[in-house]
Amino acid sequence: MSSTSGGAAGDTARLLWGPRQKPTRGPKPALSLERIARAGIEIADAEGLGAVSMQRVAGLLDYTKMSLYRYVPGKAELVALMVEAAIDGPVRATPPSPADEAAPPAWRSELHALARQLAETFTAHPWLPDATVGPRVMGPKELGWLERAVAALDGTGLTGPERMDSAVLLAGHVRSITEQARAAGPGGTPESELLALLGGLVQEHADRFPALAAAMTVEDGRDQALEFGLERILDGLAALIARRSG
Repeated sequence: MSSTSGGAAGDTARLLWGPRQKPTRGPKPALSLERIARAGIEIADAEGLGAVSMQRVAGLLDYTKMSLYRYVPGKAELVALMVEAAIDGPVRATPPSPADEAAPPAWRSELHALARQLAETFTAHPWLPDATVGPRVMGPKELGWLERAVAALDGTGLTGPERMDSAVLLAGHVRSITEQARAAGPGGTPESELLALLGGLVQEHADRFPALAAAMTVEDGRDQALEFGLERILDGLAALIARRSG
């Protein structure tokens, strides 16, 4: 890592983890990191992450760009603050009743709830998948998601790396499906749009694509890619856990 990137990571860590220091120069601070982050989120939610800049955020807050630099060193740190502000802390799944033998194990209920909440967060803020890729400093709330997912698999017999990989696998599935939904646009779904674009062609050439033609005529279960994939991932983890315990 270069000294420049190391310095940027240090700035991000200080902003996200504190203690948050007030600017030492100039007049008494009138802004807060939370207010700055919320302004960035407002722009990104409406126009995408590419529309976010220090200049745009400063203008929305009715401040100058230079005054914003007293709080946030640059756009990378601004985006990190936006991610942390946009993510809600993970909500625990309702534990199954001990008397309910048909209830899924606690680890499965917990991971399912975490994945669904992550999908809702990505849907509410469509720029988040782009802002949360690659190695980077995470804030307490975002890191709390990973902690909860890994902790849910404690006692299952999976190794530490396997529990980490399981959390990454779940997040990757959620990311993929929500990115496809974003590409479909408001009110659309990836599967319905694909059917609209290709359904006629596939049916016209059903002799060449018989399996696709048959699948596209079935309405039941369509647009359930998020839930279907999530359940299959959890099924795979359940099979691995069963092998380890057997």
